[in-house]
Amino acid sequence: MLYEIHMLKNYPPVNLNRDDSGAPKSCLFGGTTRGRISSQCLKRSWRTSPLLAQVVGEEKFGTRTRKLPELVAKKLAEMGVSPEYIQEIQPKLSGLANKEGKENKDRNKTKQIVFYAPEDIQAVADAVKEMLDACTTVKQVEALKAKELQKSVRGAEVRPITLDMALFGRMVTSNAFRDVEASMQVAHGISTHKINLESDYFTAMDDLLSGETMEEMGAAIIDHTDYNSACYYIYASLDTDILRENLKYTPDAEELIQKAIPALIRTMALSNPSGKQNSFAGNILPSAVLVECKEEKVPVSMVNAFVHPVKPEQANEYDLVKGSIQKLAEQVDSIQAGYGLKVEHRLWFCQNMYTIHPQSDTTVCASFPELLEQVAHTLQ
Repeated sequence: MLYEIHMLKNYPPVNLNRDDSGAPKSCLFGGTTRGRISSQCLKRSWRTSPLLAQVVGEEKFGTRTRKLPELVAKKLAEMGVSPEYIQEIQPKLSGLANKEGKENKDRNKTKQIVFYAPEDIQAVADAVKEMLDACTTVKQVEALKAKELQKSVRGAEVRPITLDMALFGRMVTSNAFRDVEASMQVAHGISTHKINLESDYFTAMDDLLSGETMEEMGAAIIDHTDYNSACYYIYASLDTDILRENLKYTPDAEELIQKAIPALIRTMALSNPSGKQNSFAGNILPSAVLVECKEEKVPVSMVNAFVHPVKPEQANEYDLVKGSIQKLAEQVDSIQAGYGLKVEHRLWFCQNMYTIHPQSDTTVCASFPELLEQVAHTLQ
């Protein structure tokens, strides 16, 4: 089954995802400049949200890091390995997670950043401990090579992985860990309309330089920060067959999938990227959510609904959000009428202030919890 999730989120002034200059990311689409939130940013906001972990359990999530030596050293200490052995072996662990198996210049970190399941860390620790148990002196530990340590880590092909890894994939160059094909594809979120980049000029005043005793003039800090305001179209597709294949060595995989998919859609709706949130507090909920379930795996983004940028009507017939919802609904009907793709379940939810009248076969849900319940039913 293929699950496709479409969302519209209308943000106030924010800077959720910055480019190399510190400005909100943007792109050209339909010949006009649009706001953009990268897929990497969206995926990180979902997989690190406590909302998903509360449902499926924190142990179902991995860690993406270069600090493998530190994690394995901690595990070795828990397994009773002597501190002097750990101190000697820890820098050698920086050679793991890359094809060559060479120690990194920064001997506390691996050269590549890798996504690890708890089982990966345990497997490395078990292999390293076995080699350390064969050593009788610190000099013998010193003689061990990073490449030897890496070769000793076996069983990658049948080792369980975490839910986030099964969803978003993993690419590695070391045989100590296995590649994982992502079961979920995530598009860059783009604004449904043309955006203008704006800049906030701000100052910070020294609290002790104020009132009648003020002896100095001027601000302690003068700076600026860029922002925009945009209604974003967000799209992702999830192949449950790939997800099951990825989780086939994970205990209770089917139960996990049944819980995870509705929880994931809820997390996508209720969480937001963390960029500059302390400055802008752009915490919003989606104005519209559409979920399509297909047996025939033909993923279709509805982004071309917005190739002509939405504009708010001056006559107040509809606002920017309502215009975006209407264009999305029209695109769904157009695709369905023109291509006749078979959709097993099409589930719509809009906030009460917005209404849609779909021509195609659609279940319009009265609330977001009802939509999630309907999604859960499709999994049974």
